[in-house]
Amino acid sequence: MTNEELQTWVEQLSLEHFEWPFRHRAVFNARLRTTGGRYFLRSHHIEINPHQLEAFGIEEVERIIKHELCHYHLHIHGMGYRHRDAEFKYWLKRVGGSRYCQAPPVIEQQKRKELYRYKLLCTACQTQYLRKRKMNPDKYRCGKCSGKLTLEQLDLPQESW
Repeated sequence: MTNEELQTWVEQLSLEHFEWPFRHRAVFNARLRTTGGRYFLRSHHIEINPHQLEAFGIEEVERIIKHELCHYHLHIHGMGYRHRDAEFKYWLKRVGGSRYCQAPPVIEQQKRKELYRYKLLCTACQTQYLRKRKMNPDKYRCGKCSGKLTLEQLDLPQESW
């Protein structure tokens, strides 16, 4: 599906379910990882995650679009557009939008592939905490005994970097 087809689809869903026109841009953004879509408050544009379409199909993407259109129309009309607002919850249920989206399998596999590169070690009780990212141990203490932590880099095979 192209961005032009997505734009047409969003405009049709807007008129069909909200009876208000969508007058801004809707595009796919392949860089989205953990969200199905997003609405921009300043530009009023909508971005949709194309991985959702590949992984879960057209029905799931339609629910995501309805979710983003709820943000769009409620914001444009000065009503409660945030997830916690009663108006948002009402419209989301009314149009059949999704409250949450599933993470695409591609993202789940990428998360599992990341290896632990660092180990925090408590100098008092010897508790180990594995970390994927480097961090400053001086800013933290052991969760069990409040002891001082030291950071050690783990030896990994070169091909995993």
